[in-house]
Amino acid sequence: MFIYVDKQAMNSLDQTDEEKTVNADLPMMPLSIIMQSTSNFSDESKLGKGGFGPVYKGILPDGRPIAVKRLSKTSGQGVEEFKNEVILIAKLQHRNLVRLLACCIEQNEKLLVYEYMPNSSLDFHLFDSLKGAQLDWKQRLNIINGIAKGLLYLHEDSRLRVIHRDMKASNILLDHEMNPKISDFGLARTFGEDQREANTIRVVGTYGYMAPEYAMEGLFSVKSDVFSFGVLLLEIITGKRNGGFYLSVHGQSLLIYAWKLWCEKKGLELMDPVLEKSCVASEVVKCIHIGLLCVQEDAADRPTMSNVVRMLASETVTLPQPTHPAFSVGRVATERESSSNTSVNYSVNEVTVTEVTPR
Repeated sequence: MFIYVDKQAMNSLDQTDEEKTVNADLPMMPLSIIMQSTSNFSDESKLGKGGFGPVYKGILPDGRPIAVKRLSKTSGQGVEEFKNEVILIAKLQHRNLVRLLACCIEQNEKLLVYEYMPNSSLDFHLFDSLKGAQLDWKQRLNIINGIAKGLLYLHEDSRLRVIHRDMKASNILLDHEMNPKISDFGLARTFGEDQREANTIRVVGTYGYMAPEYAMEGLFSVKSDVFSFGVLLLEIITGKRNGGFYLSVHGQSLLIYAWKLWCEKKGLELMDPVLEKSCVASEVVKCIHIGLLCVQEDAADRPTMSNVVRMLASETVTLPQPTHPAFSVGRVATERESSSNTSVNYSVNEVTVTEVTPR
């Protein structure tokens, strides 16, 4: 792979400590190349906009498409997330993770350059009635397996133990063959070899995907990501958002509704109707079972991602019985109102967006 490296920037004696840290881990791409590739950040090139700033599609001089995340100059909140994402992603390589190609810190611009994903994000397809109908069971199962393998790599197989903290459908990008790639590591944290969990007073994540111990107490671990994966798995099966499900005719969260049908031995009724002709019933039931195991209230009861990958791959494994899932999505906002502000993040085309709701 050929990367445009700005040697002048690499060797400049005037570099800030921030630039030197980034340069040690990732090639720099000149701002002039990025400007040319995105037609000077034209509106026509814009893929989306969020709290960190807009994302643009660009075409390099050699014809390769790229996605450029541009940190807003007025968004001081994103600086730490920017540096975190650059240094972290540069050290991670897996077929189910989006590839960070380069970055740029020049003329007060902070830019991340990614491989371009031609099929956008999973939520773009999954929650659209027309596009969702084109996602058959084979594709959905492939996406489930790919996400699971990517998370396993982050948790156990990379040089670092990485907690993503923002797993959701809009952070799953799809390549030209609809293979999933986990993206947006701005909120990710690394753990030491013997570290099992951490605590934060700044709870960041996405409404409907946050594990209860994280949303309520600020505790996060690999099991927090497992919970988010379980929500995502159930969304892939149903074609419905957990975050808005309780507002629909069902009057309850997707997790509670799935649990109710499971206890009534009607699990297949949870399935997206467009999958009726393409699904393998036993595979759907197993995936629902795994999803319910992942969203159990007690983090200790949830499987690790290595166990999830094994369960997905095996046709003979006996799965433990799940217990009641965690709270419905409405409880998160209620409990977080005790602080001065409630932050809820979501993503649009790989950009994390923060909405602040006053108390």
